[in-house]
Amino acid sequence: MAALPYLWDFWAMDHQMPPVGDWRAWVVIGGRGAGKTRAGAEWVRSQVEGALPTDKGLRTRVALVADTIDQARAVMIEGESGILACSPPDRRPKWVASKKQLEWPNGAVAQVFSAQDPDALRGPQFDAAWVDEFAKFRRAEDTWDMLQLCLRVGSDPRVVVTTTPQGLPALRKVLNDPRTVKTHAATDVNAANLADSFLADVKAKYAGTRMGRQELAGEILEGVDGALWNRDMFEKRAVAGKAFDRIVVAVDPPVSSGPKADECGIVVVGANMQGPRQMWTATVLADVSHKTNGPNDWAKRAQQAMIVFDADRLVAEVNQGGDMVKQVIHSRDPLIPFRAVHASRGKVARAEPVAALYEQGRISHVAGLDKLEDQMCLMAPQGFQGQGSPDRVDALVWAVTDLLLTGAKNNPGLRNL
Repeated sequence: MAALPYLWDFWAMDHQMPPVGDWRAWVVIGGRGAGKTRAGAEWVRSQVEGALPTDKGLRTRVALVADTIDQARAVMIEGESGILACSPPDRRPKWVASKKQLEWPNGAVAQVFSAQDPDALRGPQFDAAWVDEFAKFRRAEDTWDMLQLCLRVGSDPRVVVTTTPQGLPALRKVLNDPRTVKTHAATDVNAANLADSFLADVKAKYAGTRMGRQELAGEILEGVDGALWNRDMFEKRAVAGKAFDRIVVAVDPPVSSGPKADECGIVVVGANMQGPRQMWTATVLADVSHKTNGPNDWAKRAQQAMIVFDADRLVAEVNQGGDMVKQVIHSRDPLIPFRAVHASRGKVARAEPVAALYEQGRISHVAGLDKLEDQMCLMAPQGFQGQGSPDRVDALVWAVTDLLLTGAKNNPGLRNL
């Protein structure tokens, strides 16, 4: 009777049990209160505990990754469904705050990491990991990549991801990996362990809404309701070998640099400008946006794009950098045709006229622009619904605006793709 509360195989629901088979990552997706945290904590227990309190388990070194260290401790370790609450008294690990780690009586160790500092995962090595609320990480892809390099101990390192769903690129990347398995549950399946008032309130507020589908039903939704762009707009792909009257490279410089800075948006667009303006069309040729190490870094990338695509002009937003942006560009090549643009309206207001051109079928994309298209589908009337800043979208908007909405038909000589 004393042991019964800790026999997880007896209490667990189907979605809380790891699938059988040879998998690398198990993703537990569910609505709020569906029991995801308990599933992660119990999986860690099952991996590190042995038959007796001091016996070794299957794994001895575990990484615990949350958005912040405080959240890892409050939810994954000390929460009502965390590891400490789930563990029997004779096997309960000890939290050592100075080391940011849990230590079990049998010698197993779990070390805590913050997704806001992926570089902290350089060096350590593990045979297991638990990642909680992955979809909310600002630097989800960087964190995931660094974690994979740490899972190099033993013959079968594995990772469990527990998360409320969001249609973000990093989560889709994990789910699309053939070595990933998934279980799913809505909030309702765990109703017996939730307050009746909670379920009644959230259903009254969110039933039938996009928020309800995501946070209660646990659905992964592509894009956002009312987004300025949807994926149907990208189905018509550009034909290779097409010639253009003008090509521009547009740059949205980041405010800062370093590992935690936003990306520098750099997008290349070509336009066909024959006939009246309302018949002009454009093709997005490349997205070479990247995390920058400083102005010289993004200026070099922009200059290379100018050369590769034989572009006619470089367009850059100068709200943050002022004359510095132009100076950095011309320090690399004083002959680069340059146009400074100022953002006098919000991002959505600037993007709406460009989105209208997509609806008219006047803009197409080459293949391979997934990250740009992901950002576009998260651009809603109320603002960008993704993480960070929509730097790629900003650069796209500046390029298309220059070519089709405000730019003059200069240098009409054809440019080949």
